[in-house]
Amino acid sequence: MLSMIGPFTIDSVFPAFARIGVQFGASDAALQQITSIYLFSYAFASLFHGPISDSVGRKPVMVAGMAAFTLASIGCALAPSLAVLLVFRAVQGIFAGAAQIISRALVRDLHDGWQAQRVMAQVSMIFGIAPALAPVVGGWLLAIGDWEVIFFFLTGYAALLLALITFGLPESHPEEKRTPLQMGPIFANMRNVAADGPFARLAFASSLGFSAQFLYIAGAPIFIVRLLGLGERDFWVFFVPMITGMILGSYVNSRLAEWGHSQKVASIGLAIMLGAIALNLGLTSSPLATQLPWPIVGPALIAFGMSLAFPILQLTMLDLFPEKRGTAASLQSFVSLLLNALIAGVVIPAVSASVFSMALASAVFGVTAAGLWAWHLLVARRVA
Repeated sequence: MLSMIGPFTIDSVFPAFARIGVQFGASDAALQQITSIYLFSYAFASLFHGPISDSVGRKPVMVAGMAAFTLASIGCALAPSLAVLLVFRAVQGIFAGAAQIISRALVRDLHDGWQAQRVMAQVSMIFGIAPALAPVVGGWLLAIGDWEVIFFFLTGYAALLLALITFGLPESHPEEKRTPLQMGPIFANMRNVAADGPFARLAFASSLGFSAQFLYIAGAPIFIVRLLGLGERDFWVFFVPMITGMILGSYVNSRLAEWGHSQKVASIGLAIMLGAIALNLGLTSSPLATQLPWPIVGPALIAFGMSLAFPILQLTMLDLFPEKRGTAASLQSFVSLLLNALIAGVVIPAVSASVFSMALASAVFGVTAAGLWAWHLLVARRVA
């Protein structure tokens, strides 16, 4: 449930974009800022969630973050203008990572070896359910009220998480493993982690790989409604196949965890992603480009391949810094979120003219991710 807060905050609002645009007189480009502002603030705040949790423990950071997120969601629901809505979306972004980012460090705090890979894959499966479920829930909520109802729903969900964390979650980061809460050491840890070559390659590989599918997630209001000609309650047509791919990829990863050949599994996943990218380019440049189900096949297979590789990329990166996993998780999230914010606010408006141009942009992200993983393996073998 912790890992679902981010996807729900982004995706459940998508079906309401048209209504928000009508009420506030906003263009498509302005509405994309509802996503990009959230992601930008999330990205910069994510630099501090992990390091602070390394210093004071995981639980206090999550409790404070969910309390503030709950209040920000109420602010979004009551916003009288797009500008005010964007301000509260920024506040949501600042505190959302307190649960989602730290949940990754929790996995590694509590589990080792193949068990950590299996649990991380299970977390990825749950993470994958949210983007499929959220826009469907958003569409249902619009049937009983206006767009504000979606933010009241997020308020209730965050309040539930706050209660569960407060009364049901144990502290996983004991005092003897904590680092001093001083900005100097925190920034020093960030510099040390960020300057590490293997970390940079793995962080960008996992972030760019996810961006190959996030382009479609963030661009769903344009991709589904304008390019494919569907309605505000038809988001499931795209999200169910795509998230099924994510869940199946994570499930296969969890079943292969005991096999022990994690690098091979990641390489197979990225190879599948590259094949899906080629298929997607072919389909979207053909007469079938906007005829269902063909424009959805490629993104679903891209999601499967990346989800097969993603938990391994994450764990390999976290294992580089056993005493600074919170910092490593925060920096990786910063890279990913900053990329995704740029995608939502800059890339999507630039490439949303056709399904082929979106497929081409997705291909650039995916091919670069696979290249970085290959580079990481090559360097690791030379060092060994």
